[in-house]
Amino acid sequence: MAEEQFSELVNYECSIKKNLVIISEKAESEKGEISDDEKVICEVQNGHDGNSCCFDPVQRIVDGFNHFLSNKFNKYPCLFNELADSQSPKFLVFACSDSRVSPSHILNFQPGEAFMARNIGNLIPLFDTLKYSGVGSIIEYAVKNLKVENILVIGHSRCGGIERLMSYPEDGSARFDFIDDWVSIAQAAKDKVKAEHSHLSFEEQWNICAEEAVNISLKNLHSYPFVQRGVEEKTITLRGGYYDFVGGSFKLWELE
Repeated sequence: MAEEQFSELVNYECSIKKNLVIISEKAESEKGEISDDEKVICEVQNGHDGNSCCFDPVQRIVDGFNHFLSNKFNKYPCLFNELADSQSPKFLVFACSDSRVSPSHILNFQPGEAFMARNIGNLIPLFDTLKYSGVGSIIEYAVKNLKVENILVIGHSRCGGIERLMSYPEDGSARFDFIDDWVSIAQAAKDKVKAEHSHLSFEEQWNICAEEAVNISLKNLHSYPFVQRGVEEKTITLRGGYYDFVGGSFKLWELE
């Protein structure tokens, strides 16, 4: 049985590899008057308008990597030669998985500058060696191995994870298997918003909760012994951020 499963896995891997596109040549020079970035933005806008029938995902990947080659990799060889040997990022960044809030875009982080972690709602659970080891291992590696000096947790407007937290049934009915358990990490943020801002609209509460959830994550970071030690020794600074993609603003703060 095990041999059959292994054989199936090998066949699966081979079938996948046959369809991969290897991109290693230098990017072709840009053609026409429109830039690569403008071209992609137009394609994204067309997709939102319901005109995605001609979208080619493989070509999008190829074009994206060629753009990276010509604008970053081949343009700054010294940087990438150094990064090939080691990394020493100054930041550990926790951000939401939301496609609209990539830290590399909104904060212009460059290769080697930030160790990234993204999840639903940009949440950080309390230290627990038996649960959420994925998040714990990211923090541990960044702090112990990479010696990051700054940990930044970024929340954002209209976060789907926080919307689910604010709206899911308290009686446990109609629950998601994974999402509801995960967003409950920020239950205290929801409780605070409901208690202090009950007079506000749901959308206003929703956005306030997204900021409060960042504070919950910042507080939870103190439960990791190696983070707490770094804060006490002043080798690590914890900061919260909030990106409003509706108004185009960014807040930054530290907890006292």
